[in-house]
Amino acid sequence: MRWSFPIGRLLGSELRIHGTFFLLLIWIGGAAFMAGGPNAAIYNIVYVLALFACVVAHEYGHALMARRFGIRTPDITLLPIGGLARLERMPEKPGREILVALAGPAVNVVIFAVLWLIVGVSPEPPLSDGLSFASLPAQIATLNLILALFNMIPAFPMDGGRVLRAFLSFFMKRVTATRVAALTGQAVAVLGGAYGLWTGQFILVLIAVFIFMGARAESSDVQLRASIEGRTARDAMIEDYVVLRPGDGPEVALQSLTGAAQSVGVVKDFATGKVVGVVTRDALRENPGAERVADIMSRKVAGVPVTAPLGKVLQAVGRDRIVLAVTPQGDVAGVVTPESAGAVIQGAQGR
Repeated sequence: MRWSFPIGRLLGSELRIHGTFFLLLIWIGGAAFMAGGPNAAIYNIVYVLALFACVVAHEYGHALMARRFGIRTPDITLLPIGGLARLERMPEKPGREILVALAGPAVNVVIFAVLWLIVGVSPEPPLSDGLSFASLPAQIATLNLILALFNMIPAFPMDGGRVLRAFLSFFMKRVTATRVAALTGQAVAVLGGAYGLWTGQFILVLIAVFIFMGARAESSDVQLRASIEGRTARDAMIEDYVVLRPGDGPEVALQSLTGAAQSVGVVKDFATGKVVGVVTRDALRENPGAERVADIMSRKVAGVPVTAPLGKVLQAVGRDRIVLAVTPQGDVAGVVTPESAGAVIQGAQGR
């Protein structure tokens, strides 16, 4: 995710923080300082950090449950509005999706239970009067219960929305179930946003916008996956790709790509028969002073089998931009670019 940076790895996933999260801390700390001085500022910052530690634990609940079903979570990002565990995919079996969705709120319930039943704190309303570090555990207990209940609202991208979609998938197609759950989420967002405007609680308006956009994005993503089901890298690859040599001059290479109406060329070492890189037409234009294609080309070349599902190919293209479609014998059958993949998607959605 843009504007985020890693701070380490934990339980197999990279933990990242979005830059805007620090703006949240500055804003909360500054507002508390103006209202109550340095002690209030320190308390509120610690309060927010403790809250977001519980949010991270929530996201790891999803990640660890998904791992039980063979699904990796490359990273977890901490945002001002919460956390985001980027699972490679959601389980398509409804029962498994329910378990993954419930694992996050379950972590918050466990934290609440530990603080209440074992530590013995009495839950208090969040940010109640008489704030102190002594009251922090009690307020964190209450907030974990609130987090669990809030995430069970039946609205995408909340966990409750995923549970609703999974439950509906027992009785209808996944695409239809997603559409119903997304519309439910958008209705909840509109009502919540209207209430926030009416009462002047603009944080509710922000949350409503987040829920509305998340619901729409989830519905679009599932419809996209359904439209390309059964398609592979072979459907998206450019077969008549241009082959260049590492020693070719940029002008010659650019003429070859322009003449073939291609945006990318495959650089091949003819002495060994191996592909050593790829170069784009834009890169050739932006480096007129280079002497050889080898000085411009990207040596990091990703490859996928020609039979790979198009969904996985899209993930690779999104990460590496240019992907080679490779036969079982190791030969390059074609090149997949964002443009060639996008053409397949447009064709599939236009059916």
